[in-house]
Amino acid sequence: MKQLNKTTVEKKDLPVRILQFGEGNFLRAFVDWMIDKANNAGVMNHGIIAVQPIAQGQEIAKIFKAQDCMYHVYLEGIKDKKPVKEVALVKSIMDIMNPYCEYAEYEKLFLSEELEMIISNTTEAGIRYEEGDDLNANPPKSFPAKMTALLHKRYKKYNGDIHKGLLIICCELIEDNGSTLREYVLKHAKFNQLEEGFINWVKTACHFYDTLVDRIVPGFPRENINEIKEEIGFDDNLVVKGEYFHVWAIGGDSIIKEKFPLDKAGLNVLFMDDIKAFRAKKVRILNGSHTAMVPVALQLGCETVMDAFNTPEVESYINKMVADEVLPCIDEDPNELKEFAAKILERFYNPYLKHYLKDISLNSISKWETRDYPTVYDNYKKRGKNAYLTTFSFAAMLVLYSGQSAAKNFTPNDTAEFIDFIQKSYDRSNIKAWVTGIVNNKEMWKENFAEVPHFIDEVSADVELILEKGMLNALKEI
Repeated sequence: MKQLNKTTVEKKDLPVRILQFGEGNFLRAFVDWMIDKANNAGVMNHGIIAVQPIAQGQEIAKIFKAQDCMYHVYLEGIKDKKPVKEVALVKSIMDIMNPYCEYAEYEKLFLSEELEMIISNTTEAGIRYEEGDDLNANPPKSFPAKMTALLHKRYKKYNGDIHKGLLIICCELIEDNGSTLREYVLKHAKFNQLEEGFINWVKTACHFYDTLVDRIVPGFPRENINEIKEEIGFDDNLVVKGEYFHVWAIGGDSIIKEKFPLDKAGLNVLFMDDIKAFRAKKVRILNGSHTAMVPVALQLGCETVMDAFNTPEVESYINKMVADEVLPCIDEDPNELKEFAAKILERFYNPYLKHYLKDISLNSISKWETRDYPTVYDNYKKRGKNAYLTTFSFAAMLVLYSGQSAAKNFTPNDTAEFIDFIQKSYDRSNIKAWVTGIVNNKEMWKENFAEVPHFIDEVSADVELILEKGMLNALKEI
């Protein structure tokens, strides 16, 4: 088996136009894979330097350097209900560095003439404001402070040249990720009394983009890595496995589309002025389906999403819920919505990914409120209808969390006091009082579910149905 490095594979030196904060599985199987495809298609010619956002990480950096920062992305999934597989050797990363021990090289990079953009995935905890973070440290501790210091030094080097600003693309899984980073950069600038000229330069010369990323990336395929190495023919210790499906929505001004034309390489990258509507649509269809499916499928003995969709009653339930209740409340072209939903739900049939229901069930209480309640509310407000299938999922969640369900081995992973309240207030002799107490618990919910007429009555009836007839018969009945 061949080693993977420049002695066995030809790799071009590309101009480093992208500084990437993060070297993890997701960025490599999503962003760097896309940039590599765009480079190969001739629509871009961008090299990446991966910057490790924390001081630790020497061991993974050694593996990167041993492989000259090359690795394979191994994708498996379903397209048009048929299995698909794609294996790509990614060569877009030129080097990896840790600013905590290579600060001079790091500074040289972010001050470089050819640098155009910064891409980040510093995890959800990465974009946070830490008051008093030292901008003079080499480097500062938090990511927003690192960005503030980096941009300030760049501003000073180029004397505020408006053409030397950067495009900043955030992939962290928080809403308004780019806008939030921009807000914190400006906050650090004001706290540290940096010059007004710099603040104006950040506002006018630098462009921050909100994004929504979507691809399931399990990461390094430890369980069958030897078979994969045999298949690809290389001793690759950075292989990253992911699903075939991908979508990247990037919101902001039109400059990004010109400078970052991934869509021209046939990739599912969508540029738009604002991604809020797209995010809401994706959350309702994909995440709302996941959250509704979990308590139903777990009570039928399913372990994974694929198990659930191999159960005809669950498959029918989710498809009908999306078609009859979710899509009619989204104000977009019905045919385009139907096509979008079909691509989303097709992922549930993927036999190559073990997407465990118990993992998806984490924090189901808040997830149901943000992902599924809007469908219940909008059906009542916009259509004068009862979203009885979505409502049923709330009842299924209460039964699952009560400890009285058929899923005997399930332990809720959620806010402890809320689980305690649900279980201690459970009263089999008066289910409506139990449901009413939960719905009216203002600590548990931001929304007032009771403003939807008959919601409590319908949930109570569904709970009774599940407890009396079992989940399978209850599903058939509704």
